[in-house]
Amino acid sequence: MQNDLLYKIGITLISGVGDINAKKLIAACGGAEEVFKSKKHQLLKIEGVGEYIADAVIKQNVLSRAEKEIKFIEKNHIQALFYTDKKYPQRLKQCADSPVMLYYKGTADLNNRKVIGMVGTRKATDYGKQFCAELIKHLQVHQPLIVSGMAYGIDICAHRESVKHNMETVGVLAHGLDDLYPSQHRSTADKMLQHGGLLSDYLSETNPDRENFPKRNRIVAGMCDAIVVVEAGITGGALITAEIANSYSRDVFALPGRIGDPYSAGCNKLIKINKAALIESYADISYLLGWQQEEVKAAKQAKLWLDLTDEELKIVEYLKENGQMPIDELCYTSGLSMSKAAALLLNLEFSGVVKSLPGKIYQLM
Repeated sequence: MQNDLLYKIGITLISGVGDINAKKLIAACGGAEEVFKSKKHQLLKIEGVGEYIADAVIKQNVLSRAEKEIKFIEKNHIQALFYTDKKYPQRLKQCADSPVMLYYKGTADLNNRKVIGMVGTRKATDYGKQFCAELIKHLQVHQPLIVSGMAYGIDICAHRESVKHNMETVGVLAHGLDDLYPSQHRSTADKMLQHGGLLSDYLSETNPDRENFPKRNRIVAGMCDAIVVVEAGITGGALITAEIANSYSRDVFALPGRIGDPYSAGCNKLIKINKAALIESYADISYLLGWQQEEVKAAKQAKLWLDLTDEELKIVEYLKENGQMPIDELCYTSGLSMSKAAALLLNLEFSGVVKSLPGKIYQLM
């Protein structure tokens, strides 16, 4: 397994190959290790692989660096996620230019059922920060994963508010996991490791160079269902992230601001050219993403449960914990007789709380 990881990391280090070509090579050769063992004439038969890439693969000398990274990963309990791994963000995997390897430290599920990215200016105003705080407070009911880039301004506001409301939040970095930029956000990052995490496609000892940030933005855009631009200038990282999200067919929302306000000019532009939906509150996002239907269903279910007897509630709790359960198992677990359990289940079915499946198996609606 470790030998396999050596080649998976190694292929990302070959100069000039890149993520798209690396995936082509891996698919054609049958695996990362097989790429390294291929002859030049075999590589040249692969569509899109010319002399330059074939020579880069043949002449590479990267495995010692990959071996060093494995030692760092093991020492610091970092997860190395290959693009075919189950834990790799599946939304991101759908993007053609998604990273072959990701490095992740944290506890959050990167494939949470709902993932929202929040981006904006590094010079956030009180208007932007207040909206960010209110939005995350109301998002709490759905427990989405909140993703941002750990930068000053809106990014760190989103992470801190998520931590405050016990919501999972992941920071995507433009450097390796051996450092944190900006260092002033270290205390927040430490909290995120317990209820969220830090993610990067860069190896350790990689500096936060300017050219790394657009690639960081691609990850933020690709792993989310939607991107919320809270405040943004007419140029900058938030606008780049929004453009990338549009290219990935992700929903983009923008908070409008006053005409002439430099920190709202980017949001207003996105709305004006129909590259973002105008939002004023959490309700707009809930409606546009179709979450309102879930809220109505949950409210109806909660109302139904208020009218249940203690014995009916006991059955509901067992089904919540175990999912589908046969009636005989419910009787054994609850201590109810078969006739009593059958009567209670029938009432619950008429009330729209449970559903009967073939074989006398029951589950919650």
